[in-house]
Amino acid sequence: MIAQFSSPAKPRQLALPFADAPWPLTRPHLGELAQLEASLPPSVRECEVALKYLHLLGPLDWANFPERERAYPWPGPTPHPRAAYVAAFLVKLHEGKEYMSELRDYLAEHPALVWLLGFNLEPSDQFRWGFDVEAALPTARHFGRVLRELPNAVLQFPLDSTVALLRAALPPEVNFGQAGALDTKHILAWVAENNPKAYIKESDRLNKERQPKGDPTCKLGCKKKANTPPPSSQTQTEAAQTPPTPTKNPVRPTNFSASDVYYWGYGSGIVATKVADWGEFTLAELTQPFNRGETTYFFPLMEQTERRLGFRPPFAAFDKAFDAFYVYQYFAEAGGFAAVPFAERGGYHFDFDQAGLPLCQAGLAMPLKGSFICHTTEVEHERGRYACPLFFPTATGQACPLEHKNFAKGGCLTTMSTSAGARIRYQLDRKSDAYQDVYSQRSATERINAQAVALGIERPKLRRGSAIANQNTLIYVLLNLRGYHRVCARRAELNQGATPPAG
Repeated sequence: MIAQFSSPAKPRQLALPFADAPWPLTRPHLGELAQLEASLPPSVRECEVALKYLHLLGPLDWANFPERERAYPWPGPTPHPRAAYVAAFLVKLHEGKEYMSELRDYLAEHPALVWLLGFNLEPSDQFRWGFDVEAALPTARHFGRVLRELPNAVLQFPLDSTVALLRAALPPEVNFGQAGALDTKHILAWVAENNPKAYIKESDRLNKERQPKGDPTCKLGCKKKANTPPPSSQTQTEAAQTPPTPTKNPVRPTNFSASDVYYWGYGSGIVATKVADWGEFTLAELTQPFNRGETTYFFPLMEQTERRLGFRPPFAAFDKAFDAFYVYQYFAEAGGFAAVPFAERGGYHFDFDQAGLPLCQAGLAMPLKGSFICHTTEVEHERGRYACPLFFPTATGQACPLEHKNFAKGGCLTTMSTSAGARIRYQLDRKSDAYQDVYSQRSATERINAQAVALGIERPKLRRGSAIANQNTLIYVLLNLRGYHRVCARRAELNQGATPPAG
């Protein structure tokens, strides 16, 4: 006869290896507990999971964590501290849990971890640790609600803390933060429109006016855009295969092509720095809808970077999308330069005279004819109209040395920003060793983004932009924490190797 066993009332509250006295229901924050590890309850010290996260998360500045005002008359029972939720979300990422239900199950299986994280506890004599874990934990739905509704500034605080920890742990001679790199990463929204197997009309799949039902805040954007080559670069065979424009029932023109890659989703931008022999670390991060251009990340991210470092980094590397005068101007004012590949625009590479005037193709300095304020770019700025010196300010009667085709129309005329950044864009020596050294910083963003992909940043199981932005911030907090512990381990090894032998 097979014995019949009834399942326990609390199946996930696992028994502890030692039956010590009930744990105190009020305890200090994680940072202080990490300093008082020897005085923890014996059963907590015996829990390997609890100690793992005490060591991982303990170095953060939990003492100054931005909690809600206690004087606010919150309805209902006293809410859990924000810090407990943030620590739990970091546990979720570190354990690779996709859903909040998986996080809650994991916490319920480790009462010592719940005690350490700081959730509010209700006394119960039914359990040897003195509280009911199931009753203490929020529901999976509430975990998701908190992640969605937490202000992102609250989650930027632990990222501030990780940068401060890294600055203190790294040797001063590495000049932490002097050089960095900025790049963006695409994030696919959890919607049917991004699933090629889902039956959706192709005209609707990429219709930016048709918002997906699965995520009301995601936007349609382009990850990879291949421009159609001009007719002069096409072979006769390719030109013959191009279908002619129909004379009847014309098809509405579109900028989609077979080589373009479009997604509904978001973009994550980061500023990272690479420290030789120590690793790569995140200095700033920002998540936006996918329809925002790459250049919109520049000023918000650099503002974060300056605030965390306490100075403006003089050097940084970017891809060709950031080939803009204000990027060069920003780093020139800090005493350095921006390593950005040159994006060919207009087909002519300008040189300048000592006064900063552009030289035409004949080598003549083009005087400033007039200026105006441009309002159509990311940065409002002054632009100048530079004219042919053979016609302005007065006609000289001389012929153009190159017999340029524009000479008969009054000479060449060009428009560009009047700032020093516009000149630096053309004058930067992109073949120098200094440029190549700074441009190598771009590998920092690639390595960090690869680690972020492993933590699920590319395909989050979330349906709101605020939740995705908050989770992304926590991903970079966790990556910086891991990097900090690697730095501490390496410093310990170096110190141990430098200790002279006894005797």
